[in-house]
Amino acid sequence: MSVRLSESKARAWRAIVAAGCIGAVLFTLVLSAIPQLHEQLHAASSNANHECAVTLLTSGNYQHTPTATIAPAPPASPTAFAHTFRSFQLVTAHLEFSLLEHAPPVNS
Repeated sequence: MSVRLSESKARAWRAIVAAGCIGAVLFTLVLSAIPQLHEQLHAASSNANHECAVTLLTSGNYQHTPTATIAPAPPASPTAFAHTFRSFQLVTAHLEFSLLEHAPPVNS
């Protein structure tokens, strides 16, 4: 048995659902702005572990729940940069620096 709604009834149901969702969000915003009204609606709102749409919206965490941060232990640092011999000497070359080293030629 297939039940199909006519186009006008489908639009009416969509409008009712949309209005209900918008109304729920607006009601949540009103309750977050007036905490006394929120406490009158349900007495559990004064508990520290109370979590509902109003408290999530007020705290700013309504898009995701916070998770415990897990930080892995940092890797052990190497004792030496590389294997070096006792006779190894580090040589540094002091080269002139030219700001326009890769610039186009003067007569271009």
